[in-house]
Amino acid sequence: MPLRVTNVRLPVTLDEQHIGPELARRLGVDLTDVTGWRILKKSLDGRARDNLKFVYSVSVDVADEESRLEQLIRRDSVDQYLPKMFEDPPPGSTPLEERPVVIGSGPAGLLAAYYLAIRGFRPLILERGPAVKERVKSIRDFDAGGEHDPDDNYLFGEGGAGTFSDGKLTCRLSGPDIDWVLERFAEFGRRPSVTWEQRPHLGSNRLPFVVRSFRHAIEAAGGEYRFGCRFEGLEIENGQLVALATSAGRIPTKLALLAIGHSARDTYQMLLETGIPMEPRAFQMGLRIEQPQAQIDAEAYGRPEYRELLGAANYNLVAKGERDVYTFCMCAGGHIIPSVSEPGMFCTNGMSNSRHDTAFASSGLMVTVEPGEFGSTDPLAGVRLQQQFEAVGYRLGRSEYLAPAQRAADFMAGRSPDPASRIETSYLRGNIPASLEMLLPAKVISTIKWALPLLNRKYHKAFLPEAVLVGPEMRGSAPVRIVRDREHFQSPGCRGLYPVGEGAGFAGGIISAGVDGVRAAREIVREFAPLN
Repeated sequence: MPLRVTNVRLPVTLDEQHIGPELARRLGVDLTDVTGWRILKKSLDGRARDNLKFVYSVSVDVADEESRLEQLIRRDSVDQYLPKMFEDPPPGSTPLEERPVVIGSGPAGLLAAYYLAIRGFRPLILERGPAVKERVKSIRDFDAGGEHDPDDNYLFGEGGAGTFSDGKLTCRLSGPDIDWVLERFAEFGRRPSVTWEQRPHLGSNRLPFVVRSFRHAIEAAGGEYRFGCRFEGLEIENGQLVALATSAGRIPTKLALLAIGHSARDTYQMLLETGIPMEPRAFQMGLRIEQPQAQIDAEAYGRPEYRELLGAANYNLVAKGERDVYTFCMCAGGHIIPSVSEPGMFCTNGMSNSRHDTAFASSGLMVTVEPGEFGSTDPLAGVRLQQQFEAVGYRLGRSEYLAPAQRAADFMAGRSPDPASRIETSYLRGNIPASLEMLLPAKVISTIKWALPLLNRKYHKAFLPEAVLVGPEMRGSAPVRIVRDREHFQSPGCRGLYPVGEGAGFAGGIISAGVDGVRAAREIVREFAPLN
């Protein structure tokens, strides 16, 4: 049984070949006695800017380990490595007449479908948008000034919003389910390091390949995709799901995983009218701040050679107060994108490719808004609040999906920008100078204004001098939760309906959404027999 050695510290100028000798030193054994090792976690200690170090947690095998075990585990930061195993239950015995349906192909739907497929359940995956190849072309056309398509955009299409969400694979939780999902992304993304990196990142340029690879594996295991097939209704008899209404016709099924994503507002409305229990949920509103990436690098790295070794620097900042403000989805060397799913609306997000090679760094500046502030007890009141301010963003952008933009200094001072001034951002469709105070509720605006000087001080006064703000930004999480029972993941309003992922209000990111989808799919496997 291997050992685990934590807090293995090496200068960032040394590559991973130096881990073996350091392990031997830490364990007090000869290098030849270290018979194998594997990185479990890797993080960057940036507290000393001129002496950055990688910190590793490593699984290591040692010759004659059993006879030395008691002596070895007495050493500092050494213990036995006893990983918890991914739960993969035997299938149930309840027969299925129809195959399960997965509604949505974003991270939750994708991982749920993959797990069902490899367990023999031959799922049918419905996606309102196109396959990823066609979707990439549509997005390029839109970025170049083309028309917006409500079913084919940065949010809808194969892979969901996750395909163009920067490819961050971070997750605050840990455990065997998270490890299993990360391993699948490592496998299909052909990048093993995502399983141990502190901030694993595939990049928006790699994600289409990853999503397509998942699809090919699902299809090879008996699954089927139907693109351009929009979910439009539920057929329920005596509380049990019996069929789905779609834009392509009726689909009989008694099992459906509802993985619609956080922007399927028309689907939320239909579910509410159908009587599916839902409740409002706190969500985040804010703006996106953008700075020159060179400025962020200069602050993060005390030595010029670090930039070449470590790539574009990122940051993660919080201003704590009566209402916290925190940075979200920091995109080093990336660009700002339109997170738009409906006509007449505008909202921002950020993404970066695997090389992080643009001249810009950006991050959301987010403030949590509670259901009591929505102005209504309607389960969709948070959605209405989003729509209210996204409509303002669209009008400020001349109804052309331009990004309303303002220099941070002018925003702080309450100065309206000169309409003829030129503000440079990474947003591909272009921006328009505007006062951003109309883009968010007054309390959110005042909170961001309070927080910006604090964040600037935390970043040694390098956060604001050249910063530009754009917005609004509010698609980081769902403002509604589709109620489900804790044990079996099913809606109390419809047996056989499994709300999952970000759209159901149970996840916040690619990995957590994927894990939620797998856990729901596992409950199906536990109860039902695979299809022949």
